Amino acid sequence: MGMSDMPNPSYDQAKRCVQALGPADQLRLIAELVGRLSSDLDRRPRRSLLELQGLGKGVWQGVDVDEYLRRERSSWSG
Repeated sequence: MGMSDMPNPSYDQAKRCVQALGPADQLRLIAELVGRLSSDLDRRPRRSLLELQGLGKGVWQGVDVDEYLRRERSSWSG
């Protein structure tokens, strides 16, 4: 059972309430939620891709690059 399959009474109740609204009110609610969530995301600190530098270097220790490339390239032709 995935996370979306698990019963969540609060979510289910909110969903039923939203479905009872007319289309204009549903759109208004969506706009308010997007605005609130956007401002929450704006407060998060920005991350840099450079923070990932060196994270996988241990995986390649002891690997002969030329041999790896030879095997990889030979696998392309079947």
